Amino acid sequence: MKYSIPLLLILCSAFTYAAPNSRDYNTTVHVITTRMVREGNSVAHYQLLTVTIDGKKYELESESIPNFLLMPGDYKARIVDDKHGAGNYDSWRVYEFLFPNEKTRQFLVVGQSE
Repeated sequence: MKYSIPLLLILCSAFTYAAPNSRDYNTTVHVITTRMVREGNSVAHYQLLTVTIDGKKYELESESIPNFLLMPGDYKARIVDDKHGAGNYDSWRVYEFLFPNEKTRQFLVVGQSE
């Protein structure tokens, strides 16, 4: 009996896991080019994307190493981290993509052009 309550709490928390709310992903990211980049001397590859967001061109780099090539096209995304340095001339921004299977992946902005 003394183990049944913690076990019940663990099971309930597993069943209450919610999928990402698609309404939170209100930015459309259009992936123009995509390539896999080798991580050092290993066989691991991260993704490097050229995208447009609200008419501006960016380069995004995956924060994980999926070892897959992301297909070009439109993806729903949201900003999960947005920091600015002194004077607002430095920035650090991370987008999280929501895929059709409700999985997510984060990408860091590593390049920007007009």
